[in-house]
Amino acid sequence: MQIKPGYRLLLSTALILFCSHAIAQLHGVENGSWQYLGGDAGHTRASPHLTQITAENFADLEVAWVWRGDNFGPGREYTFRSTPIYVDGILYTVAGQRRQVIAIDAASGETLWTFREPETMRYLRSPRTDFGKGVAYGEVDGRGVVYITSPAFFLWALDAKTGRPLLDWGAETGVASFSETGVVDLIPHLVSDWPRWLEREGPYDPDHGIPRQLGMVTASAPPIVVNDVVVVLVGHEPSYDQTRIENVPGDIMGFDTRTGERLWKFHVIPRPGEFGHETWENEAWQFSGDMSTWAPAAADPELGLVYLVTNASTVQSYTGHRPGHNLFGGSVLALDVVTGERRWHFQIHHSDQWNYDIPTAPILMDLTVDSETIPALIQNTKQGLIFAFNRATGEPIWPIEERPVMQTQVPGNYTAPTQPYPTRPEPLDPIVIDGITEEFLLDYTPELKARALGVLSEFEVGGLYVPALPYPHNNPYRNVVGCVGGLNIYHPPVADPTTGIMYASHRRGCSAPAFMEPTNGIDEERGLPGMSAEAWRGRERHTPTTGTTVAAWAPGRNREFLPLVERLPVYKPLFQGLAAYDMNTGEKLWDIPVGQTPENIRNHPLLEGIDTSATGGTGHSIQMVMGDLLVQTTEDLRGDAELNENGNPVLNARDLRTGEVLAQVEIPAPGQYGMMTYMDAGRQYIVVQSGSVKRGQFGALIALRLPSDR
Repeated sequence: MQIKPGYRLLLSTALILFCSHAIAQLHGVENGSWQYLGGDAGHTRASPHLTQITAENFADLEVAWVWRGDNFGPGREYTFRSTPIYVDGILYTVAGQRRQVIAIDAASGETLWTFREPETMRYLRSPRTDFGKGVAYGEVDGRGVVYITSPAFFLWALDAKTGRPLLDWGAETGVASFSETGVVDLIPHLVSDWPRWLEREGPYDPDHGIPRQLGMVTASAPPIVVNDVVVVLVGHEPSYDQTRIENVPGDIMGFDTRTGERLWKFHVIPRPGEFGHETWENEAWQFSGDMSTWAPAAADPELGLVYLVTNASTVQSYTGHRPGHNLFGGSVLALDVVTGERRWHFQIHHSDQWNYDIPTAPILMDLTVDSETIPALIQNTKQGLIFAFNRATGEPIWPIEERPVMQTQVPGNYTAPTQPYPTRPEPLDPIVIDGITEEFLLDYTPELKARALGVLSEFEVGGLYVPALPYPHNNPYRNVVGCVGGLNIYHPPVADPTTGIMYASHRRGCSAPAFMEPTNGIDEERGLPGMSAEAWRGRERHTPTTGTTVAAWAPGRNREFLPLVERLPVYKPLFQGLAAYDMNTGEKLWDIPVGQTPENIRNHPLLEGIDTSATGGTGHSIQMVMGDLLVQTTEDLRGDAELNENGNPVLNARDLRTGEVLAQVEIPAPGQYGMMTYMDAGRQYIVVQSGSVKRGQFGALIALRLPSDR
């Protein structure tokens, strides 16, 4: 564990002084509730004022109930990317690919009601059925309402006590199996001013949704309710599965919580005359689409702002068809929740071709920077960079520099000449700045280091923004290689709003990108510019209607993987670390490995007697702030969960100041994605999401509480 000498005492003193400033937390967790996906509106995933469970009694926790998602359709291991919300004795979440809404009694785990949208053809075509992250909650004239965006892209408003669609809300959809009220078909609102929609032939079929030749749309993250407005987020095909260069723009929309009336729409791909339109060269705004808001949102009701993050437009591996910075892709957006107007934005990366879409919601909390109180927004990235802004103005808290990056060698492709780098805080993993330098080279033994140097000498080493090479190429090296060191959707960051400290898990990955292959401009048979029929065989493909010849290169199958040395990576492996940052100063406080080193490294014959514990384990670290504890576990969906001496998964209580494990308790199955806490009838609960296929927990919620005599 890396903690700076003498820092523990200084940090403890600073925390005591800082807490005396009584900085307020955003709405959502007062009185033991958990009203947003991330707890409060600022998505901190923290409930610092619930203190019934402490380090002293944590080991006494017992399982109160387990809610199983086995009966809610296929894809069950993905069920609980949805963190439940808790209001007035009831938990609300979604389960299964149908994104069925579930109401659960918070004390007993009993299912109170369920709601499932009737099946439509557009649901069957949805590319995001497994990715439902939850629901939103609001109150209309004192009545609780649950809002859900379905995979088929309908917005529902349900009575929180009964699960029935609201009367006198929304409008008839034209789908015969739907109720006549309580629902809004989002597609007509989304495409009503989209030129390609207005030019289409034939009537609109609400069962089928958008015709396939035009595109597809869905939702991944839930809406968010802010000041009587339901803000709807949009999803599309994931970047690694895209089949087209054109699609529907993912415009952001706001609806009235009381009536379902659409209030506003924000164009994420700016139209002529709008701010940012000039960042779309080659008239690409006419056919480009996607531009999703697939990660959850955050909001500051007092400022009247909702904060969203976006991904890039279609076909992220090649951007020759859409040169320019492409606003508002890869950006943090602050929108006025009343009007939908842009208050400020910051583009985290320009013209994405690396699948660097922003994976987590912004974190909102107040900081004290140089004796000044600042309403802050903190944005973590896949790359491992951490950006910090004044959330009222969009001004960076510390300078952000535009630095030159490696340029594409693929004819006709586009790379932005520079990319933004924060000067503070330092990245989650410093390897991301310059790539595999000698500091990060595999060096367990001198022999391994020498061999790693030999392998790496055949490659061109870069930092974060390493573009693919053409195939074939005439460079004196085999390929280029770059590294990332951030987090992803599976393990979101958390923060303590009472101290301004953020906690983020991270993992290291270095790779050589796939080569680009020429496709002679347009594949006439399949009709998709820039995608060879061989490389994309069997997929649906379409040509933009603009008549513009675009991308002449496509990702090929001749991928050059970074070679291993005796089954070891050429860089020092870091499978999972957990870092803490004092965001008042931008200083990293500590960074520790989480989980056990994988067996193939731990028992490697060339590493006998060598300490390899700094690698951490392969299971993602999942955490939340609760009272004065960092409650943490790991998942095993893509790796190995952290286990105790009995071979069982555990939930840890860690010290917020050092990361040290203070107490531990066994849980029936490893965690997944997140957790939450609430107070019900005078008793505090912790609910851990689980999706362990290995242990037979197919999408479960595990609730823990202290014994009744405590």
